[in-house]
Amino acid sequence: MHPLENATVLITGANRGIGLAFAREAIARGARRVYAASRSGAAVPVAGTTPLQLDVTDAQQVARAARECGDVTLLINNAGVAELGGFLQDTTLEASRRQLDVNFFGMLRMAQAFAPVLAANRGGAMLNVLSIASWINRPLLGTYGATKSAAWALTNGLRHELRAQGTQVTALHMGFVDTDLTRGIDAPKATPEAIVRAAFDGLQAGLPEVLADPMTQQVKQSLGTPAAAYLAAA
Repeated sequence: MHPLENATVLITGANRGIGLAFAREAIARGARRVYAASRSGAAVPVAGTTPLQLDVTDAQQVARAARECGDVTLLINNAGVAELGGFLQDTTLEASRRQLDVNFFGMLRMAQAFAPVLAANRGGAMLNVLSIASWINRPLLGTYGATKSAAWALTNGLRHELRAQGTQVTALHMGFVDTDLTRGIDAPKATPEAIVRAAFDGLQAGLPEVLADPMTQQVKQSLGTPAAAYLAAA
């Protein structure tokens, strides 16, 4: 169980959407310090946060952040990108590489850099922002889903590797959320605030996995059945 009160939190991709909601909620729940990281490093509109320039695809910036933010007790790997499209387009390879660099390798870089920081701070916790697309894949977000499946596997592996140092690893899954990332997609969407509240509640309860909305809960429940959601036509 990881309490938010008096925690030192680092949030990647904190300048908008779910990341910005994480920053607001962390402050509201009594975090001692919140590093709001983004590629630009610009301050976010949340009083009490500390801006941090951090591109998770840049190994040097990640290493610098780990050196400069040695008090972090909760790492939230939220930075992510999404591109529309399936696997049979001419641009698929390039789109896959771009998304993997952020959604998978960026998360891996951050985990490697901050695992020693968390260990030095009594283990702490890591919250990885994943997706319902970790389990189901459709042509609309085919390559994106593949990167989230990879990030889910990474999260599961990290959970076991970091157990010995006392680091809690929690995966956050959700369906569509009303952010810039899903602009133009006509589907029911949760609010960033609702997703973040569920994430922090689960983290504080010590859950290894948070299923933040009813659709995600239904999909996860289906996975062990002959009618698994990933087999169904859209």
